[in-house]
Amino acid sequence: MLKHTIAVCLTAAGLVALAPAASAQAPITLSPEESQTLCAEWLPKLTQRTTKLTERINGGPEVRGSVANLKARVEGQRKKGHNDTADRLQKRADKRSGRLPELAAAKQKLDAFAGAHCKAGK
Repeated sequence: MLKHTIAVCLTAAGLVALAPAASAQAPITLSPEESQTLCAEWLPKLTQRTTKLTERINGGPEVRGSVANLKARVEGQRKKGHNDTADRLQKRADKRSGRLPELAAAKQKLDAFAGAHCKAGK
């Protein structure tokens, strides 16, 4: 589920990032209704999703899916002598902590797009 959520966020951020490049080739126009739907429904959902994922990854050992939780599980597995499982969990923790810059960049792109294209008066 986490991989799917991250993939959706990064895809959306990629589309937002590619929009200026695509508009250099051919302008993309949205109707006012489409623009309002994008600004009112999609951007808040994607922003909330990136925020939740960041909070989850940065959570404490009691938060399932957090880096701290994975590292605590690594220590537990090492104490039991299950080094293969501990190594696998450590790789997951390292990969998950590596997602933080990607999530921060996606959130920044979403915020920039909202600031540039979504007006409060629409």
